[in-house]
Amino acid sequence: MSSTPERPDTAAEPQEQTAQSRFRVPHTLVLLFGMIVIAWIATWVLQPGSFERVTNEHEREQVVAGTYQPLPDDEVQRLSPTVIFTAIPQGLAAAQDIIFFVFLIGGAFGVLRATGAPDAAIGMMLNRLGHRPLWLIIGATTVFAVGSATIGMAEEYIPFVPVLVALFVALGFDAVTAVGVLCIGYSVGYGAAILNPFTLFIAQEVAGVEQASGMGYRGILLVIFLVVGIHHIWRYAKRVHDDPKRSLVHDIPVPEEMRLTDHPTLDGRRKAVIGVTLATLVLLVVGIKFWHWYLMEMGALFVALSIVLAAISGLGIDGTAKKFSLGAAELTTTALLIGFARAIQVVLEQGRVIDTIVYGIAQPLQELGSTAAAVGMFLVQSLANLFIPSGSGQAYVTMPLMAPLADLVGVSRQVAVLAFQFGDGFTNILVPTNVVLMGILAIAGVPWERWLRFVLPFMIKVWVLGSIALAVAVAIGYS
Repeated sequence: MSSTPERPDTAAEPQEQTAQSRFRVPHTLVLLFGMIVIAWIATWVLQPGSFERVTNEHEREQVVAGTYQPLPDDEVQRLSPTVIFTAIPQGLAAAQDIIFFVFLIGGAFGVLRATGAPDAAIGMMLNRLGHRPLWLIIGATTVFAVGSATIGMAEEYIPFVPVLVALFVALGFDAVTAVGVLCIGYSVGYGAAILNPFTLFIAQEVAGVEQASGMGYRGILLVIFLVVGIHHIWRYAKRVHDDPKRSLVHDIPVPEEMRLTDHPTLDGRRKAVIGVTLATLVLLVVGIKFWHWYLMEMGALFVALSIVLAAISGLGIDGTAKKFSLGAAELTTTALLIGFARAIQVVLEQGRVIDTIVYGIAQPLQELGSTAAAVGMFLVQSLANLFIPSGSGQAYVTMPLMAPLADLVGVSRQVAVLAFQFGDGFTNILVPTNVVLMGILAIAGVPWERWLRFVLPFMIKVWVLGSIALAVAVAIGYS
């Protein structure tokens, strides 16, 4: 008799597993391809149109408010289904700068790992901070936030991903915790930027607002959002530490190159490797700040770093080449994800519907009161970031529309700039069209849909707090 109930349970288990496997979320590459298809469908559903554009004194195109016109029917050319496929190599080509940068980062990290210095340094950090992980999370998240809030760092954080993952996994956390520290810090920095030249200054310039003005209120918001972000990371990290099965990636093995099995001694050579690497990162910041370096110069710097590290550690010419090649090869999937993400924008641009989308989501704001309009601008900018993931590009497209709209609905243009910052900065870590986010997730081995389960509750908090912050800004006459 006792065996009777066991048989249905035994039979039900594989059925349940089969049902779950049928509904398992597909690979991120599949999701991105699906979004390319959706983008193509949108080019058929929506009426193509465009704003007039002018070239400003910085040789950048920006739209002219009030000039949107749908294309006449006889000028509309619907995209062929073949665009779904041709957009992929075009997306890879359009994102080539960051793709090549990622390959060079991978190669440099392969050489760095071969020296044993990162493992030795992480071992030392575990001995010193292993019993104080909260302080590590607070410190690292704050550093990333400040870097983004002041000099607009984003792509520059990609080299930190493997080290962060190795460190937090060794501490008993997971890859999601590591990515959370980096990405939440980066998004808070962009969302409440104090001096970011790539988003804040451009948006203020286009809106006719004095650059760097309004810094005090943004500084207060930076602290508030940073506290919320650190609390969100720490709550998740504690759950994972107490029960590893609660990790969102518990069933995904950590890549071998990011798993520490032992901690070699931090001898003289390895200290020299760490010192040169840190000096390179300082030079990177200086180059970005004062010499206007970007991906080409940064990539060249990491190639040079690989050669210097090889000389210090004695890897040899062939050994260095092999480690560099293997490190770059490991990021092939990352490169593909970046290219597929960029392909979505390629389809929308070729279909000439991006301006139509921006115009359509901005129009209802004219019917709202001042406070509701400010919150609505936040929503519009969040949606626009899905289609225009470049912060500076989004500023040049949306701010010429939002600035005069702010005048019409009775809010200051500074508030319109703040709504732009929130929409662009915070949703950078949510939208799969952001190539920096997709690159970070791919390097860490975290599928986008798993990341979404971690970051969406944080985004809900951000949307609520951001809306309150905008309402307060309207009430106090923030300008």
